[in-house]
Amino acid sequence: MLEHGGNLRDAVRHFGRPLEDWLDLSTGINPHFYPAPPLAANAWHRLPEYSDALVQAAQSYYGAPRMLAVAGSQAVIQALPRLRQAARVVVSAPSYAEHAYQWRQAGHAVTECAYAELDTAVAQADVVVLCNPNNPTGESIPPAQLLRWVAQLAARGGWLVVDEAFADTLPDISVTAHAEQPGLIVLRSVGKFFGLAGIRLGFVAAEKNFLEQLANYLGPWSVSGPAQQIATAALTDQMWQSQTAQRLQQEGERLRQLLKAHGMHTSGTDLFQWCSHHELDGKSEQLWQFMAERGIWLRWFAQGHHRPHGLRFGLPGSEAGWLRLESGLDEWCELKT
Repeated sequence: MLEHGGNLRDAVRHFGRPLEDWLDLSTGINPHFYPAPPLAANAWHRLPEYSDALVQAAQSYYGAPRMLAVAGSQAVIQALPRLRQAARVVVSAPSYAEHAYQWRQAGHAVTECAYAELDTAVAQADVVVLCNPNNPTGESIPPAQLLRWVAQLAARGGWLVVDEAFADTLPDISVTAHAEQPGLIVLRSVGKFFGLAGIRLGFVAAEKNFLEQLANYLGPWSVSGPAQQIATAALTDQMWQSQTAQRLQQEGERLRQLLKAHGMHTSGTDLFQWCSHHELDGKSEQLWQFMAERGIWLRWFAQGHHRPHGLRFGLPGSEAGWLRLESGLDEWCELKT
């Protein structure tokens, strides 16, 4: 299995600090999570049937003509490579590592290429996979460009898979509304913006026939009853969504400015910031170690072929967390001088 953020127990084992004494900034998950409502008395008892209310809420929130609820977008990332014969697959890099890994595990010929090279690579691919905005760098591609690629790929039976897990605060870059076009598959997550990663729920937007094929592959009861109830409430709570989008924009900017004040030029989204190894003067691992020794858990990306190399900073969830991060960065800058 690949390494991911949120692995606090690894931090505990490695550094010997109690679990409750860590500031976890290793994910891009909203620390101000949606307050789950009380569940129906039979939520744990009944088999989770298909929920019209959940799907309609998702289609309205994401602006999608048709969607399928799934047990987290990771379930789809693993399923997609098994719904095609051997194919030439291009995955944007650096990016969320599970995409390339799962296509390779299924026996496909995978090429990883930089965002700037994708336009050329489309001509040689059966499937193109990318995150928009990208995780962890925050790069993005305009919808018009994505739709041109969809047309090229669909003309020969190909797919464009767009992972929009971090697009909630950037609705203008989404292509979810166009997902009935042949060849376009869009993944959305409630784990990031809503801070509900633990309920394991995501959605896929695509044309009807493909969604039926995917649903048959994933099988019945793939989304739990409690997850359905919680997500339906979250996806229909427009006031919470509006207030949260505004709050994340403010806190995302606060994180950008805090890192900038400590000499780091970053990129990212409202939920995380990325600083490359080069931007950190080749000291990304040293900074990761330094912060971990102070109980601040960042996501370090070690150098590798077509892998990001640097540090990702998530949002603190409290004022005490912000002050703790600032204090750690102050110490780091003093040490460097």
